[in-house]
Amino acid sequence: MTIPTTPRDPGEPPPRPARHLQPGDGWVECACGRRHWGLHGAAGLLLGRRDGLGVVREVVLQHRAPWSDQGGTWGVPGGAVGPDETPVEGALREAREEAGIDPATVRVLGERVLDHGPWRYTTVVAELAEGSVLEPRATDPESVEVRWVGVEDVPALPLLPAFADAWPALRAALDDGR
Repeated sequence: MTIPTTPRDPGEPPPRPARHLQPGDGWVECACGRRHWGLHGAAGLLLGRRDGLGVVREVVLQHRAPWSDQGGTWGVPGGAVGPDETPVEGALREAREEAGIDPATVRVLGERVLDHGPWRYTTVVAELAEGSVLEPRATDPESVEVRWVGVEDVPALPLLPAFADAWPALRAALDDGR
């Protein structure tokens, strides 16, 4: 065991926790000039909660850990899709791993795809299943916080840029129930 002899700079983010890679984990170099996580693409779950009138009032969002890609931003729980998973299966697995969301509490409404050719990101649009109760929470080191956020409050958060771009269309899909 090595003990550091100089203290860590307080402004430096904490060291990244060790992580076991899963099938499908890895970076893809994209023609858009960025690299993207997920050898078989990636997917996330946008889960809405409706009020008594059937209007979506809140969504589950994840505050990404500082050490993660585009850390410190807010987005949906998600990650790499496994080689034998559909995007819906991958999004539900990631939401369980990162936010404690039981797939039995989710009613999938549809999918929205950002297609970059060799890589794609699928946002699974869903709502809390009727009669279900869910208190999402950070369940792994990739999240600083996971919680319900009012739909009117979403644009005020420091959003993951791709999620910020997609938010108006995603909100409309939730509102339309698709």
